[in-house]
Amino acid sequence: MADLLKLGVLISGNGSNLQSIIDHIEKGSLKAIINIVISNNTDAYGITRAKKHKIPVVILKNGDLKNKEDFDSELVKTLKDNGIELVILAGFMRILTPVFLKAFPHKIMNIHPALLPSFPGIHGQKQALEYGVKISGCTVHFVDEGVDTGPIIIQSAVQVFDDDTEETLAARILKEEHRIYPQAIQLFAEGKIEIKGRKVLIKNVRSNCHR
Repeated sequence: MADLLKLGVLISGNGSNLQSIIDHIEKGSLKAIINIVISNNTDAYGITRAKKHKIPVVILKNGDLKNKEDFDSELVKTLKDNGIELVILAGFMRILTPVFLKAFPHKIMNIHPALLPSFPGIHGQKQALEYGVKISGCTVHFVDEGVDTGPIIIQSAVQVFDDDTEETLAARILKEEHRIYPQAIQLFAEGKIEIKGRKVLIKNVRSNCHR
């Protein structure tokens, strides 16, 4: 257990990426352990997923503290108390303050349902459809003070069809999210990620980790 990467996963909703990470851990393709799941939504289905796998859950509601900085300070304390080495955002619907970012420099990952830097922010799939792109996809990146502007770790492309709706495109992108997010975490666990400026260099990795 000592050599497993200790994860803290932050969720607000369904938690399908949380489930994918759990599944990869349980089948042995991800050498990590989830020490804590934190949700800012008491109704998040991801809480049920975590409890099913006997993962400790902390609920910290948006209104529990008087301002964003105090909220993030409590998040940091909870994660530090649980020995977290990498923070995973899995549909966590909050903008993190510098208080949080400075506590975990280059140790916060997020996944976004578009090929960044295109279509940052919410509804990336809808933005892609409205723009008329032929290729969309998803991006795993480190979190910085911007909105979906941090260094890119892995991306995966998905074809956009003429008859796609936001829902059909989102479903195909989600399958790729479930594939590449655990890959990115495993690369971190293996010490294969190096950040130079805004570029992420991946050491000694097979080319088929990218599509």
